[in-house]
Amino acid sequence: MAESNARDAMISINEARHVVLAHVEALPSERVSLLEALGRVAAAPAASDMDVAPFAHSAMDGFALCAEQIEAASEDAPVHLRVIAEIGAGSIYEGPIGQDECVRIMTGAELPKAADSVVKYEIVGVVSGDGKPGSVVSFTEPCKVGSNVRPAGEEAHAGDVILQAGDVLGAAGMGCLASCGVTEVDVFRRPRVAIMATGSELVPPEQVPGPGHIRESNSQAMAACVAEAGGIPHVLPIVPDTYEDLQHAVAGAVRDHDFVITTGGAANGDFDFIKQVVSDAGEVYMTQVNMRPGKAQTFGSVEGVPVFGLPGNPAAAYCGFQMLIRPALRKMQGYRALDLPRIRARLTQDVKKKDPRCILLRSVYAKAADGTYEVTPAKNQSSGLFGVIQRSNCMVVMPEGLVPAQAGDEVECILMDVPEETVL
Repeated sequence: MAESNARDAMISINEARHVVLAHVEALPSERVSLLEALGRVAAAPAASDMDVAPFAHSAMDGFALCAEQIEAASEDAPVHLRVIAEIGAGSIYEGPIGQDECVRIMTGAELPKAADSVVKYEIVGVVSGDGKPGSVVSFTEPCKVGSNVRPAGEEAHAGDVILQAGDVLGAAGMGCLASCGVTEVDVFRRPRVAIMATGSELVPPEQVPGPGHIRESNSQAMAACVAEAGGIPHVLPIVPDTYEDLQHAVAGAVRDHDFVITTGGAANGDFDFIKQVVSDAGEVYMTQVNMRPGKAQTFGSVEGVPVFGLPGNPAAAYCGFQMLIRPALRKMQGYRALDLPRIRARLTQDVKKKDPRCILLRSVYAKAADGTYEVTPAKNQSSGLFGVIQRSNCMVVMPEGLVPAQAGDEVECILMDVPEETVL
């Protein structure tokens, strides 16, 4: 009985987050192509198979020479050199370069071993010819050794670790890995997430509801939330409000998925069965969270698979997902940053507080004229609405208790439009 009372106690959002994260682990790794790895977390280091670049090369179109050849050059006493060869990208010049000679070179072309610098084309005068081999060009200022030259191994040397386990792979990383000969990467597997709505009153979105029925929308929203979090959503059929139907659906879902989400039936009504189903088939860790919307939230495991029962009200399901499920799915993918960024912003209006729970107000934040942030909660905070969330970009956190807030007060805002890795 004591254990049952403990799991049914209402706990804070932070406590609930701790409970959920304590029962999920990073999934095994898989090897994928570079494009498939974009945005994912490396599970193992990767090293370069060669120096990158493998040779010193020109950073721009110009003339290759030794810096000492033009160290005395000036406007009054220009140095004239004869162009003896031309090197395009992919070509090489292995001959000598005399004291009065230079080589025309294109961007990316290998620097001749007889040269140590490149002078860009735009500041070189043409005395005779067209600047190509056989021409004479003039230099009116000296250059430093190594000017406009990218050295061999500038990006990496052979054997250098270019990707650490735990790194999040970005678009630039794809290019770096490719240049280092890495075409496949070990990353943490994306969780397969089953999503099913419960409710005998629900019909699919493509169906026109009859008397007493409504279109089911939670599963589409939750599937989108899963995809945004990096998971692989699988929307399962609507589950009628019976213990047997839900028990069968959950048992089937845990066989093929890494995480199971249900919506609806999370409270204590006559047709709310998720808590009982999870308890009978596995273990329940929590059932109530001190938040609004989203008080009734069941979390447990069946056959070792996390099962999360969200409320049926759209805003309650959405807030529960963002606060508790999203961090869990990210942990399963190896991400270190688990929480959405937060800022402090000034309220543009008074906010009353009649409920002692922690309240999450769907809101819009923006920069004020003075460069600071201000935030405006939506007028309609009904937990039954998705549209308000669509038009919001943050959630204002009103802490537990009954203390109201006045226009001009600074409040904490959870940003919904900024990735977890963002540093503000």
